[in-house]
Amino acid sequence: MRYLVLALLSITSAAAVAADNARARLDAFSKGLNAISGSFEQTVVDANAGKTKSSRGTLALKAPRQFRWDTTTPFKQTIIADGDKVWVYDPDLEQVSVRAQGTEEAHSPLTVLTDLSQLDRDFTAGEQGEHDGLTWLRLKSKDKEPQFEYADLGFDGAGLARMTFKDALGNSTEIRFSAWQRNVKLAVDTFKFTPPKGVDVIGDPTPAAQAHPIKN
Repeated sequence: MRYLVLALLSITSAAAVAADNARARLDAFSKGLNAISGSFEQTVVDANAGKTKSSRGTLALKAPRQFRWDTTTPFKQTIIADGDKVWVYDPDLEQVSVRAQGTEEAHSPLTVLTDLSQLDRDFTAGEQGEHDGLTWLRLKSKDKEPQFEYADLGFDGAGLARMTFKDALGNSTEIRFSAWQRNVKLAVDTFKFTPPKGVDVIGDPTPAAQAHPIKN
């Protein structure tokens, strides 16, 4: 009986560890998720100059391919991926650039939050254990020309807390997330963009680029 109890305890302990690994936390965080918004603090370290740049702002994602990233400090910038085009608006420069939404956005590690099927299709995932008070999962893109060397997602009990990645140029980025709101009702114009009058537009702002939210 003693050995049976020990065996059962061992199985229970192993199951608890498995249920608390980073992939399990990602699955739990993303289950049933179709829209999410939150805040970020980002730090980028230049591989060559060693200089550090910091910024903060808000972000929103909506399945299957919509994304918004608003930097508020130290300067304002808006990036919107509307499912067809990617718009980058710099108010201080009075400039907008627009291009087709392609593989760069499709292989962003953040997109797995609202599309778990993409994880195994486009990435290889490996457990990185616990450090800095978080449980970590490393993603590596299966793309032949990946935009980043790897991306590490760090989870706490509430969900995704941090992401660190190294891009193809060797620059390191750390993003800390907070104030997540799951399946929040986003404003209808969250993923729309119309260039303000008087700004320079670089790219092809065709009528098709005036996007409307994608129907799931």
